[in-house]
Amino acid sequence: MPEPKREIALIQFLPNAMTLGAIAAGVTALRMAYAGNLDLAMLLILIAAILDGLDGRLARALGSESLIGAELDSLADLVNFGVAPAFILGVWSLLEVPVLGWGAVLFYVLCAALRLARFNVGVKSGDVKDARFFIGVPSPAGALLALTPIILSNAFPMLTPPGWISSIWLVGCGALMISRIASFSLKMRIPRTWKKSGLMVLIALFAFLVFFPWSTLLAFNIAYLFSIPVAARKAAQAARDFAQDPGTVADE
Repeated sequence: MPEPKREIALIQFLPNAMTLGAIAAGVTALRMAYAGNLDLAMLLILIAAILDGLDGRLARALGSESLIGAELDSLADLVNFGVAPAFILGVWSLLEVPVLGWGAVLFYVLCAALRLARFNVGVKSGDVKDARFFIGVPSPAGALLALTPIILSNAFPMLTPPGWISSIWLVGCGALMISRIASFSLKMRIPRTWKKSGLMVLIALFAFLVFFPWSTLLAFNIAYLFSIPVAARKAAQAARDFAQDPGTVADE
């Protein structure tokens, strides 16, 4: 029986290093929000979201997936997409309504924790029936939705919502994360003929994000909200098709 390798390539540490970097970005976002630098705090949350989207894919590409990496990823999500956005919104607006605002912050953070726990249990138990959909809004999308009041205020200052509306909005975002409503996963497939068009759209989106960050983020959040009922309808149809023919979803 061959002995296990005692050496591994340094590059295989990169996915976990990216996850730790994402945690560092999220914690630093808390500090920047406390110092009043909300623009930088928001940028750090976006950086954490990008790192979160890349670390798992890089780990699979390098064959360096591990249980530690999976746990780190979940902890990073709680910090970056649970605690950080709620704290940033709290510093920005919810101090106007301290009781309602703090209650909304706690509710959102607890919902994020429950959503991540449910997702982890589902993955470990193999209870993921259709990888094209999430049950509930995933935490990175939930974080971006939670920050919509700040994004709206920067895009259109005359539409800055008061603290009580921001509190209600934060509670709604938390409820979406723990709901049973289906949302689209990045594992959704598109026709191969759309490949070039999709790439051009991504490039254009990046350009708009650089030159018109607040308007672009607001447009993304609005589009994502409209995608939720579409995903729910498609997921319900997929469930009915699967009930009639269990091989339907697997073949797509």
